[in-house]
Amino acid sequence: MTLWNLYFIIKLYLFAGGHLQPLWLANLGFALALVASSTLRHRGLRVLRNLLGFALGVPLMYHEANVPPFSRLTEEFANLTTFSFGYWLELGQRFVPPTLLLAAVGVLIGYLIVNRWVRVATFVLLALIGIPLWQGGSMVLAHLRSGPAEAASGNALAAQPLDHNAALTAFRTQESQRQVTFGHLGTDPNTQFDVIVLHICSLSWDDLDAVKARNHPMLSHFDYLFTNFSTAASYSGPAAIRVLRASCGQQAHADLYKDAPQQCHLLADLAQAGYTPQTMLNHDGHFDNFLQLVHDNAGVPNVPLMSNTSAPVAMHAFDGSPIRDDYATLANWYAQRASTPGPVALYYNTISLHDGNKLPGSNLSSIDSYPLRANRMMSDFDRFADLIAASGRRAVIVFVPEHGAALRGDANQVAGLREIPTPRVVHGPVGVRLVGFQGNHGPTTVIDNPSSFLALAQLLSNLVSNSPFKPGVTLSQYAANLPQTQMIGENEGTVTMTTASGYVVKTPDGVWVDGK
Repeated sequence: MTLWNLYFIIKLYLFAGGHLQPLWLANLGFALALVASSTLRHRGLRVLRNLLGFALGVPLMYHEANVPPFSRLTEEFANLTTFSFGYWLELGQRFVPPTLLLAAVGVLIGYLIVNRWVRVATFVLLALIGIPLWQGGSMVLAHLRSGPAEAASGNALAAQPLDHNAALTAFRTQESQRQVTFGHLGTDPNTQFDVIVLHICSLSWDDLDAVKARNHPMLSHFDYLFTNFSTAASYSGPAAIRVLRASCGQQAHADLYKDAPQQCHLLADLAQAGYTPQTMLNHDGHFDNFLQLVHDNAGVPNVPLMSNTSAPVAMHAFDGSPIRDDYATLANWYAQRASTPGPVALYYNTISLHDGNKLPGSNLSSIDSYPLRANRMMSDFDRFADLIAASGRRAVIVFVPEHGAALRGDANQVAGLREIPTPRVVHGPVGVRLVGFQGNHGPTTVIDNPSSFLALAQLLSNLVSNSPFKPGVTLSQYAANLPQTQMIGENEGTVTMTTASGYVVKTPDGVWVDGK
């Protein structure tokens, strides 16, 4: 049992560190089967026993560990093969930190010493029995101590059980019926303005807190700030579809890859309102077919993709591809923008904050370099706004993240992974800034109601239909009565939903569990 004792000891250690949640009955049964078969004398049978043990033990441990489902890995295999060696090395250190390896070596040495005099298998079996019993007993004791008041509350909840499936169905039904319509932009050139959507990969309020950047000046320059905004997605492809379909209510993840009504497409609505739509990235857009997703969801045929090749390379992505400097990319676009008559609606996507990015001449990991990259990107956007203001033109700049970077990780996934779209991942800082506004900006209008893309589309519709660049307007009026949306995050197979006490997660097997 020497090898298998180590297997269970490692599991118990990972459980103690919050990296794994054992299936106690399965592990106890597995351990008893191994003990019962440990007396086999025939060499071939012992080899077969160990092979069968590995065939059961490795998948069991993978299932219990805080890692993405294996099906997700097989689906993403083509993308995973593009990761650079350096990024794989960085990810490996997050899954298995060096301190964990040192502890494992210490455990191994201690085990080999102790195993010479002590029957370790007995203690392993006692732990597999005792820990779940202790957990269960603690839960029962806590319930008994909760008192009559909580018992009464529990009875009330039992009489009216929370049906999360019904709540999600009701949400879907409501969202399918909601839509924003756009009026036409006014004909006075002096009140017309560009709409520039800056779609930022990997930024959330929690990330700003993690790197102490919540007080960056850029955030104070917004005329409208959404403090309770749900990006809904935690990966770039679905995130792009959601913002490009902002004019309709939140769709289920699976429906993102189906055709949507024409009136749901934000760029199409802006085109109908009198804008010339354009798209631009600060990357090549090849990973995960991102560029094609943008093209297919523009809602307008042949929307031009503006070139970024004249901008200098600021860093390299996790797959080694170049990432262009944000300010230079936008400034070069703006230098050419005058050749397009009338107002322009630009969708710009940046991956400057993506996990795995490497700064030139730096040995920093992408997590360690994140504060530098975040502050630089926000300063670049401020400089770009100043460039537009100096030109004498007008613009409404929309700053909206795709999803967070998950810099701090959580109890169920390591830093940088976003398989579970928790509120910390989908709670993004969204702001709108009016550049060239000649009146009194006044204090930032803060929208703290639960909101998502529909509210952002409604705000844009209000601004387009009644230009704020006319004399005598009050900016706060444009944000009145914006539609509210419950924070529900979605990935393939996983849904998170906020509740009065926190949030719940619907796992790929359809079970709802409390979030941590």
